[in-house]
Amino acid sequence: MKSLSKFFTKEALLFVALFAVLGFLALQVPVTQLMGSKAKFTLFDAFGPIASGFVGTVPGVIAVFLMQFANFLVHGAKVVDAGTIIRFFPMLFATWYFSKRSRAVLVIPVIAIVAFLAHPIGREVWYYSLFWLIPLVCHAFRERFLFARSLGATFTAHAVGGALWIYTFTLPATVWQSLIPIVALERLIFAIGISVMYVVVTNILHVLSEKKIVTLPFALNTKYIRRRSSV
Repeated sequence: MKSLSKFFTKEALLFVALFAVLGFLALQVPVTQLMGSKAKFTLFDAFGPIASGFVGTVPGVIAVFLMQFANFLVHGAKVVDAGTIIRFFPMLFATWYFSKRSRAVLVIPVIAIVAFLAHPIGREVWYYSLFWLIPLVCHAFRERFLFARSLGATFTAHAVGGALWIYTFTLPATVWQSLIPIVALERLIFAIGISVMYVVVTNILHVLSEKKIVTLPFALNTKYIRRRSSV
C-alpha cells in the first residue's frame, strides 16, 4: 500500500489530470482514418505515450486511459464500432513501453507476432509482423536515443492494434500488403512526433519549474533541456 501511495500524491494526481486533459484535446485533432473502421489516428498518437515519461508507468497509463475514456464519453455514441473499442488498448501498451527500461514490456510485441501468424490471413502476409521486431531492437538503444524509445513505443501500439485488428476485421491479404509502406511512413512520423512532444513538454515544465509557477513531483530528464545562453 505504501509503495502505491508514492504514485498518488496530490501533486502527482494533479499532473495525471493535466496530461489527461491535454491528451483529450489532442484526441480532437484527427490525422488519418483507420482502414476498415470509423476510428481515426489523431495527434494523441504522438502525445499519449509521453505521459509515463514524466509521471511514471502507473500514473501514465491511468492518464492515457482517462484521456481515451473521456473522449469515448463525448464521441463514442456517434462513432462507436469494434475499431473504436480496440483503439483503447494499443496506446496503454505504448505508454508502458515509453515509461522505463523494463524488459517485461517486450513480451507484448512477441505475443502480437505469434497471434498474427496464428491467423490464416496473417500467415499469408507473415512479413507484415516483422514491423513488431522493431520494439525489441529499439529497446537496447532506448536510453541513448529518444527516437529509439519513441519508435519502440509507437510500434508496440501498432503491434497490439494489428494483432487485434486481424481477428476483428476481414481485411484480405492484399490490403495488409498495401498497408506496409503506409505503416512505415506513418510510424516514422509518430515516432518523430513523440520525440518532439517529449522534448517540448520537458522544456515547458522546466521553465515553469524554474519560475516557481509549478512544483514538479518528478524529475525531468536534463539531457533534453535546452539551456538558454546568458547574455
